[in-house]
Amino acid sequence: MKLQKTLSHLQRLHPKEIDLSLDRIKTLCEKLGNPQDKIKAISVVGTNGKQSTINAIFSILKEAKIKCNVYTSPHIQKINERFVFNNNTIKDDELIDLFEKVKKINDQNPLTFFEALTACYFYKATQYPENINLIEAGLFHRFDATNILKKNLASVVCSISKDHLDWLPRNQQTVEKIIFEKTSTLLNSNIIVSKQNSVKTTKNIKKTINKNLSNKLFFNEDYSYFNGENGFFYYEDKFGGLKLPLPNILGQFQLENISTAIATIRQLNLEIKDDDIKNGISKIKSVGRLQEIKSGKIKNLIKNNKLLLDGSHNEDGARVLNEFLQTLDCNKHFIIGMMSNKDHEKYISYFKDISSLTTVDIPNQQNAISGKKLKEKFRHVLNVKYEENIEKAIKSLSLEENDLLIITGSLYLAGEVLKLN
Repeated sequence: MKLQKTLSHLQRLHPKEIDLSLDRIKTLCEKLGNPQDKIKAISVVGTNGKQSTINAIFSILKEAKIKCNVYTSPHIQKINERFVFNNNTIKDDELIDLFEKVKKINDQNPLTFFEALTACYFYKATQYPENINLIEAGLFHRFDATNILKKNLASVVCSISKDHLDWLPRNQQTVEKIIFEKTSTLLNSNIIVSKQNSVKTTKNIKKTINKNLSNKLFFNEDYSYFNGENGFFYYEDKFGGLKLPLPNILGQFQLENISTAIATIRQLNLEIKDDDIKNGISKIKSVGRLQEIKSGKIKNLIKNNKLLLDGSHNEDGARVLNEFLQTLDCNKHFIIGMMSNKDHEKYISYFKDISSLTTVDIPNQQNAISGKKLKEKFRHVLNVKYEENIEKAIKSLSLEENDLLIITGSLYLAGEVLKLN
């Protein structure tokens, strides 16, 4: 109750949920002693794959006995998930204490919610000066609250595609503009660019960071992977090749993210052993991102059928999810809920072989599109219907043996499913 009260206060410090500017966060951090200048950080930007890449880096570093702090967003179930210090998710009492200290120092000055959380993270991170900080950028990055670091160990550029277009002027809603926003202010250190969804995107990234003096690594030029047999894949960079076991997480795209994580770590000369990498990629924790739900109340509703939960919500996320689903020989039933500011028609266009599609409302999210309106947008899909909630949607399905149920469209929906489960 006290945590929620403190959160409510922080959410009222600014009339807008997002207000792209660095002035407020810089002012507050100056009062806090500029904690962002006292930490060792790896910054991760992009549209898709940020969390997966961070999870892979984190898992490998833990295996190497290197301690980390991690800042990510959004959270799936509890806000505590956004704050990892010394390898552990922060506890409620510590989080309340942190919020109260920063709230007092801020002294009622205007501040967006994300700016407040970011300042809190930087402030707490200085308690662990030797730890490596894995920091996920928020919206676009150029005017994002995380973009006040003066130096870092590396910047990782994950896959960039169209998303959050409503925050751009109508005549600038292009991939080129998004690339500029995400990469034009990267620091001079190391830049590791992950696999992009097109050659054109990679060329635009190269053009944007052309004058950046960083050491630059590009997927398929400076590091790469290729599939092996019998549960292995092969990774290569200038330091040599690695024969690695397939990770414990699903999806071909995860090999791309893991390869980027390995390239980043090996570039930093952290004395990581090959066995640390091998063991680390077999212990990656991934919640709400192509996650198989194997037990719980929701899983019990479909008994022996397979249940996958994925928070993908934009066209590139749909593309890689569909690529994975196409490797499965089964009927695929979809339950989808989405936020209103997404390109719904573009998202659904990537999926093939839909056996049934049920749209649902996302509870407790005022910016979500209603399931009924979403059904209308998906009206060209055969066997599309609407149910008001997840449980009713599942109970309305006629699943046969070996059929797959995939719940997707939003990280907020994923959180609700995990809560119900």
